[in-house]
Amino acid sequence: MDDRIETALRRAFPGRDVDSVAPAGISWNEKNTTVRVEFADGEVVYLKVAHDHGVRIARESAVVAYVGTHTDVPVPTILSSEADGTVPYLATAPVSGQILVEPWGNATESERDSLAYETGAALARVHALRFDDHGLITGGDASQLELETGSWTDVLVETIDHTRGLATTDRFDHYFDEVVAAVEENRRLLDDAPAALVHGDLAQPNCFRLDDRIGFLDWEIAHVGDPARDLYRAKKQQFNVFRTDPPEGGVEALFDGYRSVAGGLPEGYDDRRPIYEAVWFLIVPGYFDKFVADYDEDPEELAEWMKGEMGLLLDRITT
Repeated sequence: MDDRIETALRRAFPGRDVDSVAPAGISWNEKNTTVRVEFADGEVVYLKVAHDHGVRIARESAVVAYVGTHTDVPVPTILSSEADGTVPYLATAPVSGQILVEPWGNATESERDSLAYETGAALARVHALRFDDHGLITGGDASQLELETGSWTDVLVETIDHTRGLATTDRFDHYFDEVVAAVEENRRLLDDAPAALVHGDLAQPNCFRLDDRIGFLDWEIAHVGDPARDLYRAKKQQFNVFRTDPPEGGVEALFDGYRSVAGGLPEGYDDRRPIYEAVWFLIVPGYFDKFVADYDEDPEELAEWMKGEMGLLLDRITT
């Protein structure tokens, strides 16, 4: 337990005796630390501590309260939060049900399709929360979110810069510049996108199943953006495949679940998807060293494959 975690625990739970502090899971986000805390009386909480400023804590606290009030999508229970303190933190209770990776791991193909369907339906319920403008969320509460508004193009570039800031290597930083240039060249297409609340990071560890519903965790990069991009990201993240395509049946189940609530895929999904494919792929150059280590890849072979893939993706945007 480092000094920042100890400080946050004293602020959030004064006078409580701590029995253990352990990592909450694997994360590539080095700007936060999230731990599982067990108190001497047996109560368990999860504590997220920011290592820089508190805007992501303020955002997550506001969005969790807002989603919990305006949808039936399950969200964590916030026990304590402080975004403006010396150590910004967010403390939440353990969620009911299972983190999605648990039922997914032992599921049959048809059971996985059912889980994907439920996830798509839950995401559509979040996307039903619409706004007049796109923007970055800076705070708010259960009744209203505070936005730093801007065109969707500008907000999208901000999210790309966020990914660049989290990147663990700058060896391939030029790819970020090339994708940003392609995004800005397509302002007319992008700025017509709907303005919806989007999660932004729907990997399976950020989803949980409660009875027959899927809920979402970790809202710190949520924003008001294009639901088509969020759905495309969910398609990639839910199936956690690398250098292969997600299973067709699972993707169709995810989309069918979305359609069951929204009546169809997000407006303009097919038109803007090529842009979001290139934006999504930036995780590979950004976290190149992680992919080499986690997938036991030859660095130079991976770099050559990445160069070819990025060229194809950028060509699709301009043709």
